[in-house]
Amino acid sequence: MPHTDDHEPGSWPSRTTGVSSRAAEVDAATPAHRDRYVDLLRAVAIVVVVLGHWTVSAVTVERGSLGWTNVLTTLPWTHPWTWLFQVMPVVFLVGGYANAASWSSHRSRGVSAAAWVRSRALRLLRPAAAFLTVLVGGYGAAILLGADVRVARTAVWAAAISLWFLVVYLAVVSLAPLLLAADRRWGLGSVLVLVGVVAAGDAARILSGHAAAAGASYLAAWAAIHQLGVAWYRGALTRARWPAYALTGGGLAALVVLTGWGPYAVTMVGGARPPELENTAPPTLALLALACAQTGVVLLLRPAADRALRRPRLWLGVVAVNAVVLTVYLWHMVPVVIAGTTLVATGVLEQREVGSAAWFAWRVPWIAILAVMLVGIVAVTARWERRVPPVSRTEPTPVVVGTGVVACLAGLAGLGVGGPGGLLPTIAGVPVGELLLVALGLALLTGRRRSGATPEPGP
Repeated sequence: MPHTDDHEPGSWPSRTTGVSSRAAEVDAATPAHRDRYVDLLRAVAIVVVVLGHWTVSAVTVERGSLGWTNVLTTLPWTHPWTWLFQVMPVVFLVGGYANAASWSSHRSRGVSAAAWVRSRALRLLRPAAAFLTVLVGGYGAAILLGADVRVARTAVWAAAISLWFLVVYLAVVSLAPLLLAADRRWGLGSVLVLVGVVAAGDAARILSGHAAAAGASYLAAWAAIHQLGVAWYRGALTRARWPAYALTGGGLAALVVLTGWGPYAVTMVGGARPPELENTAPPTLALLALACAQTGVVLLLRPAADRALRRPRLWLGVVAVNAVVLTVYLWHMVPVVIAGTTLVATGVLEQREVGSAAWFAWRVPWIAILAVMLVGIVAVTARWERRVPPVSRTEPTPVVVGTGVVACLAGLAGLGVGGPGGLLPTIAGVPVGELLLVALGLALLTGRRRSGATPEPGP
């Protein structure tokens, strides 16, 4: 999950003798203008995403063959629960708020849009590049060592489930200066235009029977939610209490109508059954209705959250999560792969019928094991998120930045659609083409390092 200069976790104060003292130190070091609630929402969202994926992910062994399934596809009664656990709208809402705050701060200091986009993109891409290198390297090594190709592909596909978000969010961040300009000119009208694009996509999808007909919705829907965050930042949703109630009530009412009497699936994550419309691939009006309801709830909970965030210990926890939030998100499915290919495959963790009471009871130790693994992984890999290598101090041109972003998007999208093998020709099962695109994009964005160069300001 991305940061901004006004919401950047920042460096830790020096270690003290106790948690209370350290919490007080972090609390005192936090600037008064920092919006702690935005950080809290980001931290809560990532925790919910991780716990949700860990809960519904089921590793199976049938006739000696390792497999993977999603509980949502087998238990329809779980679908309404996705209205609580589908929190990606909150992530994009917070992203819009954070991007507006960051761009406003940088623009006032004379930073160009190209430099801002480069800085923001690199914050996302550096940890992602390290993640991809390890993931694809492990996949290639497994193939060369004679591992079952199907199992290896399934394992890496599960571990890389987070890439879709990175592609869409990077695209939205790259367009943020334009989206923010649209908000300044048209206000909430920019949201309505994007909602219209999603509605047209839904109609085309219903008439044609193909999800590809709504391809533009992948960007339009999440950009619309981003714009709600921008409107929140400039106060359009908080000058009175009624917008919060209207968004909550109207969003829920629309969601009930669209899923109860409309063609949309109840589930907001996956597991839709034809002829229901899947709500995330691509996003639909039903998902936007959920986003409106969640936005209203976020606004209504703010007073209570602000009071709670005055507690130094709670704030310390929020800062700790935000310091590694992107690392946690990128790597959180790797423990599932490790535990599945070792503990489940070997029978150390006894397999239960997916969806049974015993299976759900086993979710408790399962999640505990995954949490321990993830803590260890984050301890090793968080350096790629916290450390910001120097980049060229030369003012980047829009063409170079745009080309770099497009190259990275193409490479990441190829991996997201084609899985560990990508869409381009591979070498020994490794998607070299996609990796080269990402590497080219990073090289263009980073630029040639100069002697004594210092990092750019945080995004």
